[in-house]
Amino acid sequence: MVPIFYKGKQIDDGYRADIVVNDMVVLELKSIETIRDVHKKQLLTYLKLGDKKLGFLLNFGEAVMKNGVVRIVNGLPEDISRQKREDRQETTV
Repeated sequence: MVPIFYKGKQIDDGYRADIVVNDMVVLELKSIETIRDVHKKQLLTYLKLGDKKLGFLLNFGEAVMKNGVVRIVNGLPEDISRQKREDRQETTV
């Protein structure tokens, strides 16, 4: 159970993260055909509520595990994240 804080007060109900590593990184485990935006938003919400910076979505439903890993950073502007992704795709083509 990961506690939730709002305006400096702890809310009794927390959320159950799949795995939290060293109280810093949240791992959200899935076994689905395709990761969708809703899954990324879910993890980002967990990061915000738990005041964590980094999370990984691990989808065991992918044929190859490396295709099922998504890194989510709390506080990283979406346009920067998108630009880095586009830059990476251009260099691999």
